[in-house]
Amino acid sequence: MNMDSKDRNVFSGNRLKRSFSFAFCGIFTAWKEANFKIHVMAAFLTASAGLAVQLSKWEWMILFFLFAGMFALEMVNTAIEKIVDLATQDYHPLAKEAKDLAAGAVLVYAILAVVIGMIIFLPKLFRLFI
Repeated sequence: MNMDSKDRNVFSGNRLKRSFSFAFCGIFTAWKEANFKIHVMAAFLTASAGLAVQLSKWEWMILFFLFAGMFALEMVNTAIEKIVDLATQDYHPLAKEAKDLAAGAVLVYAILAVVIGMIIFLPKLFRLFI
């Protein structure tokens, strides 16, 4: 891609607008993925539960970091899957490993998010029922 001198300016309005446009396209592309929608629904349900038990400011901040991390990691996983699919249509053990590693990273983070969610929510739920 040939960039003229005005596009090389990091603070160029056109450059920033294009960068944000590409980023929003990425988010909209992620929304088409079933797993991304599952994570959004889990975040919505968790946030609803957070409202019900009146989380503290710090607990909300932790949850929002977990939500954003999960969304970002799911998007990276999807990008890796698409790149691998673009690189080869044939089965290749390394292609499978790349996809499995990316999916495993999402799983590790999801487990972490559930554990942290339990640390935040279980004491509050116990207080409600005891």
